[in-house]
Amino acid sequence: MKKKKSELIDVIIKEPGKFPRFTKLENTLEAFQKTVGGYIETVTVLEDLVLVCNEEGRILGLPPCLHLFGLDFYGTVVLVGKDKDEFCDCPLGYDIAKKHFHSLWEV
Repeated sequence: MKKKKSELIDVIIKEPGKFPRFTKLENTLEAFQKTVGGYIETVTVLEDLVLVCNEEGRILGLPPCLHLFGLDFYGTVVLVGKDKDEFCDCPLGYDIAKKHFHSLWEV
C-alpha cells in the first residue's frame, strides 16, 4: 500500500528566547510531536486558532516560552488553525499576530 503524501500547512512556531517564525509544517501527529519535543497538548485560543505545546513542558523543565491569556507555556509552541477536529492553515497573518499577540515577540 502506498503511503499518502502529507499536507503542509501554514503555522507560527515560537521557540523559547526567539521571535516567532511563520513557516510550513507537515500536518501529521509525528511532525507536531517532533516540533514540540514530546506528547502534544492543544489549547484553543480562538474558535479557529489552537496552540500546540508539549503537555509535559513544565514538568520536564523546558525553558519558558510564552505567557498567553494568563497561562505559561514551556518549550516550543505552534500556533495553527482549526477546522472542526482537524488542524489547518493558521488564520493569523504577521500583522494581525503582532497586533493582537504581543507576547509572541517577547524573548
